[in-house]
Amino acid sequence: MKRERGRRGKKRICSFCVDKMTTIDYKDVPRLKKYITERGKILPRRISGNCARHQRMLTTAIKRSRNIALLPFTAE
Repeated sequence: MKRERGRRGKKRICSFCVDKMTTIDYKDVPRLKKYITERGKILPRRISGNCARHQRMLTTAIKRSRNIALLPFTAE
């Protein structure tokens, strides 16, 4: 008897690869806000659907924009 594994949803595609972006700008706050939760946490790859390369670039961009106070570290 076969055991069913966990439910697999639709494969998400990297939005940065679709737009053919080579770099992610830390000053592009509206785009970066899509990848942060209400509590201020960065969304993981399995939820956001980014490829590994763009997820690393996204994380760096978010951290840079937090350091110069464009994005908050935590929620109010």
